[in-house]
Amino acid sequence: MPLNARPIALNFAVISFFGISIVTWLSGLTPFICCKRAVAGALFAYVTSVLAVKLINAILISAMVDNQMRRQKELNSGGEA
Repeated sequence: MPLNARPIALNFAVISFFGISIVTWLSGLTPFICCKRAVAGALFAYVTSVLAVKLINAILISAMVDNQMRRQKELNSGGEA
């Protein structure tokens, strides 16, 4: 069963937004700079996590297909012998 990318990516984006905004605020930067950096970081985290989840899904589905093909070959070769 493939993973749903949107909720996972949204969680990472929200966490990174608040994490970056707190770090920049503690660094003494202005609120406008904190907001810009937090939004940019959240956007980057969202895109990166969507791509990572899609890659994980592709790997998992490929492994499941290979496993099923191997099982079918074993069943077919066992029935003919």
